[in-house]
Amino acid sequence: MEVEEWLVLAVMSMYSCAKTVVITVYGNSNCFEVKVGMHQGSPLNLLLFVILMKALFTEFRVTLSWELLHKWMTWL
Repeated sequence: MEVEEWLVLAVMSMYSCAKTVVITVYGNSNCFEVKVGMHQGSPLNLLLFVILMKALFTEFRVTLSWELLHKWMTWL
């Protein structure tokens, strides 16, 4: 997709050593590292999703119809 390396590194740095806590009715959990997934509520999630969908559309547009891809996206 020809994304500049500095931008990829910036996104990767946001997700390295990410930590969180779980809030319960009994109080907060101890802090722990998140090693998979995306940050909940982050506006970056939508951008990454759009980039992924653009890559999929570009890769599969020859073999899949736009209608099929649209139906798949609305399912998400």
